Amino acid sequence: MPTEAEAETELAGVLRAKGLRMTAQRQLVLEAVRALGHATPEQIHERIRGQVEGVNITTVYRTLDLLEELQLVSHTHLSHGAPTYHLSGDRGHAHLVCHRCGRITEVDPSLFANAREEVADKCGFVMDIGHVAVFGTCAECLEKDA
Repeated sequence: MPTEAEAETELAGVLRAKGLRMTAQRQLVLEAVRALGHATPEQIHERIRGQVEGVNITTVYRTLDLLEELQLVSHTHLSHGAPTYHLSGDRGHAHLVCHRCGRITEVDPSLFANAREEVADKCGFVMDIGHVAVFGTCAECLEKDA
């Protein structure tokens, strides 16, 4: 994972290549995504609000859209609510989401290889495992019930 300075340089370079300029809002949103790991626009807004003027929830959504267009962040739907954003370099994982505590665990997509093959064979549909969210109960919550 790149350092903050490396990420800032990468962001600036990507923006310059597209004829866009580096802004404090763009940098703060990207830093928040990196720090939070998986975060909704609301969580990102909560983390950065007050750090620079003009950062409202609309600014966060627009910035996330731009960062996704630039392939610096990706989103996944891990619940019925807002999408959850993470760094694009993190695309090689699936998500296990505990419906009790909300914990998100990243797992290697190869864990779903058999399911991917079976769905392809039976349905003629190839799953994008990098965008899979499986809901259930985590080991800690199960342990609390025992």
